[in-house]
Amino acid sequence: MELTLENNAMKMDVHREDVKNAFKYDGSARMSHLSKMAAVDIEFNDLMYSTPGASRKESNLILKGISGQFKSGELTAILGPSGAGKSTLLNILAGYKCTDINGSININGQPRNIREFKKMSCYIMQQDLVQPKLTVSEAMAFAADLKLDKRKSLFEKHIAIDEILNTLRLSASRNTTTEKLSGGERKRLMIALELVNNPPIIFLDEPTTGLDELSSSQCIELLQRLARIGRTVICSVHTPSAKIFQKFDHVYAITSGQCIYRGTPSNLVPYLQSMGVECPKHYNPADFVIEISSGDYGFDLTERMLACVEMKAPILPIQRSKQEFEFERKNPRILWFDQFSTLVRRMTMQLYRDRNYIYMKIFFHIFLGFVIGGLFLGMGNDGSKALFNFGFCFACIIVFLYIPMLPVLLRFPGEILLMKREYFNRWYKMSAYYWALTIVKIPEQIVLSLIYLTLVYFITGQPLEWQRCSMFFSTCFLCAFIAESMAYSIASVFNVVNSVFFGPALTCPLILVAVQGFGDPSPLPLYRTILMYTSYIRYGLEALIAAMYGNGRKRLPCPLEEVYCHFSSPVEIFRTIGRQTVPNFMLDIFALIIILCLCKGILYYLLRQRVQPNKTFQMLHLVGTLVKKHFNM
Repeated sequence: MELTLENNAMKMDVHREDVKNAFKYDGSARMSHLSKMAAVDIEFNDLMYSTPGASRKESNLILKGISGQFKSGELTAILGPSGAGKSTLLNILAGYKCTDINGSININGQPRNIREFKKMSCYIMQQDLVQPKLTVSEAMAFAADLKLDKRKSLFEKHIAIDEILNTLRLSASRNTTTEKLSGGERKRLMIALELVNNPPIIFLDEPTTGLDELSSSQCIELLQRLARIGRTVICSVHTPSAKIFQKFDHVYAITSGQCIYRGTPSNLVPYLQSMGVECPKHYNPADFVIEISSGDYGFDLTERMLACVEMKAPILPIQRSKQEFEFERKNPRILWFDQFSTLVRRMTMQLYRDRNYIYMKIFFHIFLGFVIGGLFLGMGNDGSKALFNFGFCFACIIVFLYIPMLPVLLRFPGEILLMKREYFNRWYKMSAYYWALTIVKIPEQIVLSLIYLTLVYFITGQPLEWQRCSMFFSTCFLCAFIAESMAYSIASVFNVVNSVFFGPALTCPLILVAVQGFGDPSPLPLYRTILMYTSYIRYGLEALIAAMYGNGRKRLPCPLEEVYCHFSSPVEIFRTIGRQTVPNFMLDIFALIIILCLCKGILYYLLRQRVQPNKTFQMLHLVGTLVKKHFNM
């Protein structure tokens, strides 16, 4: 086995050296993986898009019957001032926004099929979101496993990865973790990850944001090179320099949701001269056209440009071979299990490498184990302190309510943004991500819970019986999984700030309704009983008390100095929590399992709505937007 691994490693090293030598010999590089491309052109006509205003009857028209054409082999820049509609146009063309849109979008002269279109396009958003705790090579390898068919061998995948890394000048950083990459390298890595499955259309939102002049120039040069080998590359750019502006093949300038210029960068100045406007010498034409679109030279000029753009730059229909287009978009589906197993490997590696986070959680569970164990020291078999031991059971429920919940509320909203980007670019199915996340978190939660439970169980002197111990531990595990699932559901909807507020706020009523009737032997009204059993904490408490004092446990021994131990009888303990009989442990466990399954189902539903919202969630988002606008006013 070791010899085989060494031979495979030697073969891969030899291959990498061959690739490096090829790039040294031919600076343009042999684009074997990236050059297999059919021309894909995009044409849109009379696009209109509006958002709701401050009142029901008002609406903000973002795009006002805009038309244009972006061709294969060209690097296109969408220019305009803030609020002109650049990102909105890009989102609509990429398929990120698909509702409330009027107009037509054609691909190679054919009406766009949004499902097929997403298979052959990728959208690289403005935020530099890359998976943490992975090197560049590992991130690319996982992307290849998720995107490329299993019929491609490991060797072929490495050929594609090496070629892409060399093309985007990332070979020197292949062993650098993503957190240590510079801003330009992170941008290039985001592009590299999407090039793995060789998409013919690339959308980029502000690819030069946060980069210096040199890094921005290098980024645009790379996009230009990708366009030269047959891709349709479209990006929105905010105030490019004169040097960067000249690197684009096609410029599409907009103002207030309308096009004022479409053409080559070199033709922009003559076009403005024909409008009676002279661009000053030694002045950046991109800055000048943005100033014009902002109204700095009068709105009558923009009106004249809007009227003339259709005459001076007409849109000619595109005719492509439909058979060629269909042949190129036929990519075999990746099996669900392959996606699931790849995601499990990636999440496990990230968890393993996040050592400081794991060590902190282990330390915190040990710390809590000693603190709570010290508070209830030796009370498990003391008849005079049996009521305090009930407090120990309640403390364990609270520990497994907040400790699994809070870390998720802090970290998962950021992971959701990464998941949305990968899901939109069709890296995997939502069900594969959901089950991988579920499976990976189970061992972590069990190990951490075992650390705490082992400490407190022995320190507090609980009965050392295998049956009672397993009942106690299993109940705590279920409560921890339920709290964790609740946290994931909350964090999948809200941002970090709102999650950290809403999560603990939600637990307060769960605790309050669960402890109803404690110390009062009189029966509760029906509505209060129903309300009490809607909280999983009630089932958890009853299960822990049944584990400690059920199954025919005899009266607990009392210390010699105690004259009378009222709660040494398990019957009195059950009466204290409002039960005349011993709680049915199996029924409580069954209820906890049902609640856990319900929470997992809600989590999956909310994750689906986060990436593909139905009309109900779209309406809720609309209401939230209107409320925000109202309060901002």
